[in-house]
Order: sequence, then structure tokens, then C-alpha cells
Amino acid sequence: MNTRIFAYVLCLCLLPLAPLLAADDPPSDPTLVGDQVRAARDTVKENVKAVADAAKQGVEQASNTAKDVAHEVATTTKEGTQEVANTAKTGGQRVKAAVQKNTKPAKTPATSDEPSTPPAKTP
Repeated sequence: MNTRIFAYVLCLCLLPLAPLLAADDPPSDPTLVGDQVRAARDTVKENVKAVADAAKQGVEQASNTAKDVAHEVATTTKEGTQEVANTAKTGGQRVKAAVQKNTKPAKTPATSDEPSTPPAKTP
């Protein structure tokens, strides 16, 4: 992207000089040459300022996008951390219950692979 901006600035800087370079004979009036140089200089200044403003806006937009992404990552990380903490807490409670009862901890319905009711036996 920097090369594009550089090329754009270079074109804008050289564009006002094109009429000066294309002239076969230099103007005989020195004040006319001075006026053309001033006009070219002013045009170049305006064009460079426009490019600088566009670059500044691009940087601000990129900064805002990066800020939004960082907020999303922070929110997602916080949610993930809370899930891990809740899972660890539940696991700790199950282990504590198993140690206290000296039995296997009961599986929760959400994590159980077995059906809640045993299948009926046929005679």
C-alpha cells in the first residue's frame, strides 16, 4: 500500500510540471516563469496535503478496526475462561463428592452417554 501512495504522490507532484516541460520555448517574460513556478508549487502543496489527509484517514480506520477486533478477542477470551472455570468447579465438586461417599460420582444428564431409563427386556 505504501508503494501505491508513493506513486500517487509522485504523479501528483509531477503533474503540474508537465506543461513546463512540454513547452518548446521558454517564456520570454521572467515574471510569467515565476508565476508558473508558484502555481506549480501551490498545486503540489495542495495535492500532497490531500494525500496526507487520505493516509491519515486510512490509518484511523485501520486503528478503529484493530480496536474492534481486540475487543472481540477480549470478550471471547473472557467467555472461554468462564467456561473453563465453571467446568473445573463442576469437576472439583464431583471429585469431592466421590471422595466423601467413596463411590463413583454420578454422571450429569448432559454428559451421560447412557439413556436415562434402561431398555425394557423382552421375555
